[in-house]
Amino acid sequence: QLQLVESGGGLVQAGGSLRLSCAASGRTSWRYVMGWFRRAPGKEREFVAGISEGGDSTIYNDSMKGRCTISRDNAKGTMYLHMNSLKPEDTAAYYCAARAGSITMVDNDYDYWGQGTQVTVSS
Repeated sequence: QLQLVESGGGLVQAGGSLRLSCAASGRTSWRYVMGWFRRAPGKEREFVAGISEGGDSTIYNDSMKGRCTISRDNAKGTMYLHMNSLKPEDTAAYYCAARAGSITMVDNDYDYWGQGTQVTVSS
């Protein structure tokens, strides 16, 4: 069983930056592909970025490509999402997720989810 806990969300002005963290419990967290998703009010959950088990492969959704970087530190069991040049439309609850297998942008492919952290970008 894997437990995920996000942190780092908050209120930021447009153009600002945030770093989200996802702490994974368990010694085997390095075996999982991990990803970030977000859900804005009234919208479906959307893939943001994904990273392979070793961190050598990443993929990004076009909506935030070039404005965010996903990374992980397996020694600490933590994944990160650095976001910059934030826009009001980036306002959403951000979730981390994990799965065994290849990186995918499909939320239903992920087996483990955190509770989410809210990011609010003011104009």
